[in-house]
Amino acid sequence: MKIQSQINVTSYNAGGFIGKYQQLIKETVIPYQYSVLCDEAPDTEKSHVVQNFINAGKAVKGEDVGDGFYGMVFQDSDAAKWIEAAAYSLNVCPDPKLEETVDNLIEIIAEAQDSDGYLNTYFTIKDKEKRWTNLLEGHELYCSGHMMEAACAYYEATGKDVLLKVMLKNAEHIYNYFIKDGNEGFPGHPEIELALMKMYRCTGSEICLKLAEHFVNTRGCDTTFYRRERDARNWTVWGNNADDNDYQQSGKPVRQQTDATGHAVRAVYLYTGMADLASTTDDAELYEACKRLWDSVTKRRMYITGGIGSTVHGEAFSVDYDLPSDTAYAETCASIGLMFFASRMLENEVKGEYADIMERAFYNTVLAGMQLDGKRFFYVNPLEIIPGISGVSPTHRHDLTQRPGWYACACCPPNAARLITSFGKYAYGESSDTAYCHLFADGDVSFENGVKLKCKTAYPYDFTVNYEIEKGGRLALRIPAWSRKTAVYVNGESIAFEALNGYAYLNLNDGDNVRLELDGKPHFVYASSKIPALTGMTALCRGPLVYCFEGVDNEGDVMSLALKTDSTPEVCGYDDGLLSGTVKINVEAIKSEYTDSLYTDTKPAEKQFTASAVPYYTWGNRGENQMRVWMTAK
Repeated sequence: MKIQSQINVTSYNAGGFIGKYQQLIKETVIPYQYSVLCDEAPDTEKSHVVQNFINAGKAVKGEDVGDGFYGMVFQDSDAAKWIEAAAYSLNVCPDPKLEETVDNLIEIIAEAQDSDGYLNTYFTIKDKEKRWTNLLEGHELYCSGHMMEAACAYYEATGKDVLLKVMLKNAEHIYNYFIKDGNEGFPGHPEIELALMKMYRCTGSEICLKLAEHFVNTRGCDTTFYRRERDARNWTVWGNNADDNDYQQSGKPVRQQTDATGHAVRAVYLYTGMADLASTTDDAELYEACKRLWDSVTKRRMYITGGIGSTVHGEAFSVDYDLPSDTAYAETCASIGLMFFASRMLENEVKGEYADIMERAFYNTVLAGMQLDGKRFFYVNPLEIIPGISGVSPTHRHDLTQRPGWYACACCPPNAARLITSFGKYAYGESSDTAYCHLFADGDVSFENGVKLKCKTAYPYDFTVNYEIEKGGRLALRIPAWSRKTAVYVNGESIAFEALNGYAYLNLNDGDNVRLELDGKPHFVYASSKIPALTGMTALCRGPLVYCFEGVDNEGDVMSLALKTDSTPEVCGYDDGLLSGTVKINVEAIKSEYTDSLYTDTKPAEKQFTASAVPYYTWGNRGENQMRVWMTAK
């Protein structure tokens, strides 16, 4: 059964938990990030993004470019993701001042486009003659992809097509170079594949569809391409290994791939494009490949928090069951990409497991990537932090104890902003006769197929979800796999239901009321014995939230704690003053006595202890202290 995501076919005005986050993005994150892009934010890493576009516009006209180009080769994408976040925000909360700011930035970007449609500030300012000669490292197609996504989002939010026309011209330039003129190559960093599919849906441009098919179908067919490209040039950006095809997801044609390999963000961006193309073209073989890769990611190479990419070496997948907590990479962007992948898998087949993983990634790793005040961000999301080792030891230097304000490589902060402001398109979907509720989010929803509803819930801290049906029809409610006891009521009457692939299907009339009651009891989770780092460990979860233990709640030390898994965790009441509003869980534990000796033959003294846990996404907001997700089980 084919469904479409919310972005094109429904409207969603959020309230509750998601609405609070979207307000934070609108009021704090979007203005703050724009000040960073303009180099106006104090005490943050220089960005120079807007100035790069201004300078590129001068270069196109043959004028002096002043201070030239500054930043990463993919610096343009920060502006694109900011525009996309702003567009989604405007879609749910109109703001003339913000819209004017975006319009002005789009004018600057349009001025930076060359007459042939090429758009990239790095190569326009620095190395015009090197265009398209380093697909492995140059990120030209990656930057184009992000700007295409921004163009579609802004057009759908405002009806303004200036950027959309710019990117259609850019797509035509890329089409001419790779297809019409027959030049070899495919993206070193996949992204444009999924963006071209958005452009196709937004504009109906067959050029965009053909380009997406071309990049997907040619990838991995010639495993010598990157090596030959490297040998033909005398320059490099980072010195990437052109022979490491597994790292580039190009060791085999995509339809033959079975294991998620290489750079985690690149992988899930590619898989998202593949799944989108499979759905659009009814390509069963391509969807089967997506399912194999989905299983590889989620059943053998994913953290309990929905984090993916376990090693700092290449920000990459390593091997099955290699999921260390203290050296985890788990880039924020990778979990965002996993949500993209899950949403496109849902468009091929409505299965609850896709939405379950989408929810897990969002409420844990994605939200953890941003400080609760919206002004600081994690790139890396470890599951264990030890001050003095984390962020200091050469093996743990990437695992920081506190969120920085910005990064030289700043892909994650604007990515989180655009994901949160577009939450509705992941929460809801529709087919011609069914409205789908994939995720639970307070707010008003209108579907193009005629269904209208109001969702009232305090989820993820309350597990009752109420739907007031304004315009009836067929409604599909996801029944999460983590909910061991679930009840559905229609107009106050309990109804029997049989979940089909994780969804309960209801035929509803105007004025009906539906109440979904999910299991809010906390529970312990145990890892497979195939994960060596987690032998004898347990984690605490409640609903979609993974909990962690911080030193600030546990006498400064969580490493000496062992949880009594035969006890019943105590759910404390919602505390509006704790970590921007959250629920703490207390667990009976044993605490070992601290010793100064490196080793001792005397068993440490133990005491009974009540350990306290908070949701993982809230960690690191109360200063530097220990943090742990997986705890010793007693």
